[in-house]
Amino acid sequence: MKIGLVGLPGSGKTTIFSAVTGRSLAGDFGGAGKATLGVVKVPDERVDAMAVIYQPKKTTYAEILFSDLGSGGQDGIDRGALHALREVDALCQVVRGFPDAMGEEADPEGEIMTLESETLFADLEIAEKRIERLAKDLSDPWELDLMKRVQAILEEEVSLRRRNFGDEEIKRLTGYGFLSLKPLLLVINVAEEALGEEVSPTLLAMAEERGLGMVALSGVVEAEVAQIEEEEQGEYLAALGLEESARDRFIRAAYDVVDLISMLTVGSDECRAWAIPRATFAPRAAGKIHSDLERGFIRAEVIHWRDLVELGSEARCREAAKLRVEGKEYAIQDGDVVHVLFNV
Repeated sequence: MKIGLVGLPGSGKTTIFSAVTGRSLAGDFGGAGKATLGVVKVPDERVDAMAVIYQPKKTTYAEILFSDLGSGGQDGIDRGALHALREVDALCQVVRGFPDAMGEEADPEGEIMTLESETLFADLEIAEKRIERLAKDLSDPWELDLMKRVQAILEEEVSLRRRNFGDEEIKRLTGYGFLSLKPLLLVINVAEEALGEEVSPTLLAMAEERGLGMVALSGVVEAEVAQIEEEEQGEYLAALGLEESARDRFIRAAYDVVDLISMLTVGSDECRAWAIPRATFAPRAAGKIHSDLERGFIRAEVIHWRDLVELGSEARCREAAKLRVEGKEYAIQDGDVVHVLFNV
């Protein structure tokens, strides 16, 4: 899954990208329409717990690909960046929550509205062009009706993610990369001295009304934490009165906003978390591990990770009837430890 970071100049977007991904700020970041990529591992206590039981040769966490996109001018998002955003699965808007170098107070609500307005306008352009083409050849009346409905929603200045569409409609609309349909996570970048303070009720209400995820952090602090040796980070965070790095909270929030869950596989060679969409059926989930497992899927043996931790072994889970045998219609649940049986 790829998540695109976007934000107005001065929001601290690239500082946060660097702190989260470990990419150095020395490179060429933020060029108009230019994307810089970084992969991050999703912290997961379940993988750690499985590693204690199995003592594997390696542990592998689920991953997210972040894309840092150019910001453009002071009054809006660069058009090239908006185009690049169509290629990602979800959006993450970094919003300035601190006074700028000139002492100007932050306007997080205004920045959120700026991105919303620009994504709505960009989506409306696509819908209008598609309607024009469909109206000429009348090849797909169903899609024409769908696009007219999309046009009406956008003209009301409402994001598509705030309206309900059927599965087939979502599938068709996703192909056009509508920006206001993509999940959106807000990252409020606050000053160090504001860490731990409550986010303003106005901002909370705005996010809730729009169904948006939100996390507050300090890009400056996270950048400093990223430069400290891992074993010393706990002491540094404790000195700031923090229980954990906001980086980890941010990564988990980004993982959640795409509505992913983790399926676990275990053994002496590797304990691993696999990122899959929620409600994925067992054969498709097995295909995430290897295509042969999906093609030859017979059944899956499933244990919830907490049961495995509590009982300490697969054998004890079997004895306690905590190991289940599931077929092709089973939807994998978050934290399921799965062993796939298949025909070669």
